[in-house]
Amino acid sequence: MNTLEKTPIGEIVAQDFRTAALFSKLGIDFCCKGDRTLEEVSQINDLDLANMSTQITDILEAKGNSNIDFKAWPLDLLADYVEKTHHRYVEEKTPVIQTFLAKISKVHGSNHPELLEVETLFTESAQNLAAHMKKEELILFPFIRKMMQAKITNQPLVKPQFGSVDNPIEMMKHEHDVEGGNFRELSRLTDGYTPPEDACSTYRTAFLMLQEFEQDLHTHIHLENNILFLRAQELEKTLA
Repeated sequence: MNTLEKTPIGEIVAQDFRTAALFSKLGIDFCCKGDRTLEEVSQINDLDLANMSTQITDILEAKGNSNIDFKAWPLDLLADYVEKTHHRYVEEKTPVIQTFLAKISKVHGSNHPELLEVETLFTESAQNLAAHMKKEELILFPFIRKMMQAKITNQPLVKPQFGSVDNPIEMMKHEHDVEGGNFRELSRLTDGYTPPEDACSTYRTAFLMLQEFEQDLHTHIHLENNILFLRAQELEKTLA
């Protein structure tokens, strides 16, 4: 590993996911833009590099805290985990959040017109994510499993119709960037998911669910961009 300052932040989070909380607190995108080094993000966000390095080092060296080493998992197991944990989360939470947003838009939309934008943007994002996840489940993840099987059995890998795994991965990463932008806009529209003083319990619950959804999406994208996709590309090269 390079010196911490020259290390991509996605790699730092992949090494120890506990660092994600610090990056989130500082408003640093570690999932879609995880290829930027710690030094680069400190300059972009006008942050003290030495202080950030110290905080991250403290987290990395802390003992007694459990941290799942996803980098050590077999790729087919990691793909299964993403699908069964994060894809399923999106599928289950989306209709619930849409129901809550529709309700508060109807009741509070006249006083808080931004709620109409929030509802529209979340619906658009949910539709995008549904299509995105199907492409992963039907095209990319099955090929990753085939690569793992070829590695285990030492059998030749049949070249897929899409050519190289790089092609669907680049498409998935682009779509991640789009959704990252959508949720940055949702956060802006809701003032960081902060309900106004006149918010009812339904209003507050909707914002809490939106915030949780974004946090899960950050983890979801991080596992794919910074671990699963990178290792899939490396595996394809070894099999070639």
